[in-house]
Amino acid sequence: MTTPTGELTGIAKVAYKPFGYAFGILGGLLASKAFALIWKRISDESETPAPLSEDYSTREVLIAATIQGAVFGLITTAVNRYGIKGFRKFLNSKG
Repeated sequence: MTTPTGELTGIAKVAYKPFGYAFGILGGLLASKAFALIWKRISDESETPAPLSEDYSTREVLIAATIQGAVFGLITTAVNRYGIKGFRKFLNSKG
């Protein structure tokens, strides 16, 4: 099921695919909500700046993109990481 380094093998790898997709979607949704809350708090605006919008300065758009990337990376990585840890723990408890 797993190698000594914790990598999934064979059927476990195939079985994890749907969970991996679900964790990816969940992470994206959580990251989107978190970024919206963070942006609302630091900018006092309800909407995030669109990259092609003339309503925002280039500086503001780039700052928003940087924060969004950091939040997205952090949250999706955390969700995926804890998801695979739980999956491995489940596999090891069944062995």
